[in-house]
Amino acid sequence: MHTPHQEGYGLGDPQMLLKIDRLFACGVGEQIDLPQIVVVGDQSSGKSSVLEGLIRKPLPRDSGLCTRFATQIIFRRADKEEISVSILADRDAPVEERNAIEAWERTEVKALDSDTFSNIMREAHEVMGLDHPSSSSDMRKTFSNHVLRLEVTGPNQEHLSVIDVPGIFRNPTPGVTTKSDIALVRRMVLEYMKNARSVMLAVVPANVDIATQEILELAADVDPTGDRTLGVLTKPDLVDGGAEIRVIDIIEGRTLSLKLGWHVVRNPGQQQLLVADTDRDALELDFFRTEAPWKSLSHSHTGIESLRNRLKEVLSGLVQREFPRVKQEINKRFNVAQKQLERLGPERSTVHAQRAYLTEVASRYQRIVSHAVDGKYASDPAFDQHRELRIAPAVTARSKQYSKDMVRYGHEYPFAPQATHLDDNADGINDHEMLEPNEANGSVNIRVVEGDSYDLQDLLQPQCMLSGTKDRDIESWLRQTYQSNRGFELGTFGAYILSSTMRQQSSRWVDISLGYISDVVLIVHRFILKALETICHSHEMAGALAVILTDGHLCLYRKAIGQVRFLLDVERGETPITMNHYFNDNLEKCHGTVIRLDDAKRTHPMSNETHTVQDIHDILRSYYKVAIKRFVDNVLKQATDHFLISGPETPLILFSPLFVSVLSPEDLDHLAGEAMETIRLRTRLDKQLSSLDQARSILKQG
Repeated sequence: MHTPHQEGYGLGDPQMLLKIDRLFACGVGEQIDLPQIVVVGDQSSGKSSVLEGLIRKPLPRDSGLCTRFATQIIFRRADKEEISVSILADRDAPVEERNAIEAWERTEVKALDSDTFSNIMREAHEVMGLDHPSSSSDMRKTFSNHVLRLEVTGPNQEHLSVIDVPGIFRNPTPGVTTKSDIALVRRMVLEYMKNARSVMLAVVPANVDIATQEILELAADVDPTGDRTLGVLTKPDLVDGGAEIRVIDIIEGRTLSLKLGWHVVRNPGQQQLLVADTDRDALELDFFRTEAPWKSLSHSHTGIESLRNRLKEVLSGLVQREFPRVKQEINKRFNVAQKQLERLGPERSTVHAQRAYLTEVASRYQRIVSHAVDGKYASDPAFDQHRELRIAPAVTARSKQYSKDMVRYGHEYPFAPQATHLDDNADGINDHEMLEPNEANGSVNIRVVEGDSYDLQDLLQPQCMLSGTKDRDIESWLRQTYQSNRGFELGTFGAYILSSTMRQQSSRWVDISLGYISDVVLIVHRFILKALETICHSHEMAGALAVILTDGHLCLYRKAIGQVRFLLDVERGETPITMNHYFNDNLEKCHGTVIRLDDAKRTHPMSNETHTVQDIHDILRSYYKVAIKRFVDNVLKQATDHFLISGPETPLILFSPLFVSVLSPEDLDHLAGEAMETIRLRTRLDKQLSSLDQARSILKQG
């Protein structure tokens, strides 16, 4: 065997290709495609002999050690002569298997002769758990997705890096290979061939029907433009007489043309391999110089040396073209993995780490709450992404609707029409909407916000419609009430009548107000859930936080709803009281300046009863206008703003650093402890970032 020549042995730009090899070594090849030479072909196509010629190293001849896994062989120049052997574990293998595989290495290898290579292959088979033809085990695998990596360095070495993959086959061998092995090898080979940054050496024996070779069909599928497929024909010495012209037509590009062309090599025969001092290159050179019709071929298409030079050109061009893209993809992958890891937050294996992490999460949540309540929506892109986080406009719009609904639909009976030259809206209430029947708005839905939350369904007011009041006669109702409750007094009425009529006239306040506060509670609750989802690293954590906060939230929601009920009881269940001057102003308008339509029609004085009923109407009307305004303001200020939005103890601020500080270790672990899936993801991301960071350092070096 020849030793490597110092001239013409290397393939491509040494510095750039050295970086590619170091990228492979740091494991980044698992994440991105790297430029490489891949030798592919059928079993018995002669590809192992082609590989031997390229690397000038003998490969094992034991049939039991045929290629069962991908083998990456790297030669590079260095001051120290060294041979190192390791295995790059399949990224999809179980963690335990990966760790065991990657722990195996050989660094005391003195020479890479045939016997040493065979011993290395046997050990690799054992470490990968592969079967051997002499083994009786039915449990071991025949092929593996792990990659054996051999690196040879020394002062006389020039760069060369190739990957040999198992040969594809179509028929299983009883007791050795199965149909599933056929599919596994095909998938494995295709994975390497699909790498858009690889140069494929498609090895095909010349003594078969070349046009029907499956490896060429696969190459055409993954490389339709032919930019990275180089055809290699073997066994020209075995071509039948008269069939040589067909092979020569292929080599010279007249048939089965490939953009990168064809080469033909003549490997040593089995008998020649038995001779220890066989000079492979000399035998091949003599064959192509003396044997017809092969001697007529251009030397640029024959022999392993010309193939090596052609590979140098092709691989150099590929590396020059792809290297900037490799750098770009490495940086992109690094940034993506870093963001994924940042989203997981710091590692959380202790109570202290879990509490610190949750405290930071709570602080981020409170910042969102503060910006949401203050309307600072430009402070965080989450406000543009999630409508539920815009709580201020949602609550404001619902409150305005509530105020309008109370004015339009809050009264049980429409008050009698009147005309006046005074400002009927001096107290801010539109008489025509509130005090008179409105046919256009004859009914109202007490719930405006669509949908409910499952955990609030027993708390919120059910959906319902309130019917219109336009056909109801307030005078008849007041007369009947007066007649049923009058005493012996003359021209007056008891205080109970005003309390009773006010309670009945405001009966719709209950449903409208409870419907309103239910909607606001739902708006607040949806905000909280979306805010938790936004600041948490996973839906699972957001859900767990929502569950542990539920009891506290429900308690505070009940307080807000309870405050509305309290205000309803105060306004509707007790003696009507007011010091608001608008009450007297309204009453004076009724008594002095109001021109009743009935008065204009009457030609005789009113009876005492009618006069009293109209007094009841005027007092009720004047008081109702004051009471409804006061009540609506109190609901908005107390129940909504104080209990739900801005008070010192609202649902919005329940989740806080203080809340986290009193959580038990069990709760902390439940909320912030990492699930096995997260631990595995973190481990994988750490490994990816480590290799990508090494890759970035390699690329930065001159």
